[in-house]
Amino acid sequence: MSYGWNNFIKKILPKRLFYRSLIIVATPIILLQIIITVVFFDSLWIKANKGMTRSAISEIHTLYDIYTNPNIEEKQSIIDLYIKNFDFVVSFNKDESFPKITKERWYSPMDRSLRRELKPIFGNSYWFDTTTFKGSVELKIKYNNEIIQIFFSKNKISPSSTRIFALWITLPGFLLIIIAIIFLKNQTRPIVNLAKAAEKFGKGEYVKEFRPSGAREIRLAAYEFDKMRKRISVHLNQRSEMLSGISHDLRTPLTRLKLQLALLKQQDLAKKMGDDIEEMERMLNEYLEFSRNQKNEETESIDINELMQEIVKKYDTNKIEIDFDSNFKINIRANAIKRCLANLIDNGLAYGNKVKISSKKTTKDLIILIDDDGIGIPEKEYKNVLKPFYRIDKSRGQNKSGVGLGLSIANDIIRSHGGNIALEKSPLAGLRVEISLPL
Repeated sequence: MSYGWNNFIKKILPKRLFYRSLIIVATPIILLQIIITVVFFDSLWIKANKGMTRSAISEIHTLYDIYTNPNIEEKQSIIDLYIKNFDFVVSFNKDESFPKITKERWYSPMDRSLRRELKPIFGNSYWFDTTTFKGSVELKIKYNNEIIQIFFSKNKISPSSTRIFALWITLPGFLLIIIAIIFLKNQTRPIVNLAKAAEKFGKGEYVKEFRPSGAREIRLAAYEFDKMRKRISVHLNQRSEMLSGISHDLRTPLTRLKLQLALLKQQDLAKKMGDDIEEMERMLNEYLEFSRNQKNEETESIDINELMQEIVKKYDTNKIEIDFDSNFKINIRANAIKRCLANLIDNGLAYGNKVKISSKKTTKDLIILIDDDGIGIPEKEYKNVLKPFYRIDKSRGQNKSGVGLGLSIANDIIRSHGGNIALEKSPLAGLRVEISLPL
């Protein structure tokens, strides 16, 4: 039961820290305003309204008693003084029809108070209207064949401070919430900046100088992230430079070997050794390509369709089919993506005769599908072929050039963009490479 309730609360609560913090700050203010309002209306406004209404009706009752009592002398003079001193407008109308009550406003505290005080005194021989006149109440009381019509101010039965109270209780509440919003914006901005920097770094993008800000705990986390980012960047650069340096340095002895083989009289032996040297050069080229992939490159907005058209220019167009949804731009490192897609196309053409490239767009990702009609890869080897220097001797053949870095480089590039590579059986009977890049 509690688990289901917790899940329900998690679903209705906002996901962002700013809005959750705003709820924590605003909820006590709103609850306090509601409690103060309820207490005011219950213990102050309603009681004051009840007392004022009772006093006004008592004055009207006294006026009614004077008018209806035949034993009182100088009745008119007393009524005139009463009207003058108590601010009533009174008229006595004979042979006037008594209005019928068409609709009672039960939701109005003023009407309820009047009804509560008038009914015990006058029974059903009264009628009043609080809506026709803005600042006055019209009251009619039936006496024999006469109608006593009385007009009096609403201030006699209702406190005038209600609107002022409502104004002063809502304006400070809104003001406090606005201040809280500004304060929370300033407090959550450093967290948002830290999250964006971490996301950018996780995608392999170059993060410019990051300046920690905000509260002490947030600055501490930002400082630690910045130090971690710099350590990882140094490590990656050292690895790339070392691999590039080793590959570059090996070219010199290979060149000397080539020259010595050219002078060798045994041509059969020279040809075999030359083939081995050429294979070693291809391996070194792949090592260098792998190391170049680790270098920083700025992200830019690129039209993916134009990029693909540029890549396939160097291939035989009869062997490559392109089917893209539409032209749209995506933030990527153009050279890295070119290298990735070129590797995958080269693999497809090395083991098949036709490659089909298609794309589709989802709400969050761009999906690129590369299919070939080659011999494919066993399903159990899907994960292994993405590892560096891994080769499948049986299915892909040892006679093909390469050291097993093609798919590894492609996977590394896509993952550095925050995307993913998945392998599956192609409709063309070969291998399908599914690339997803975040938009």
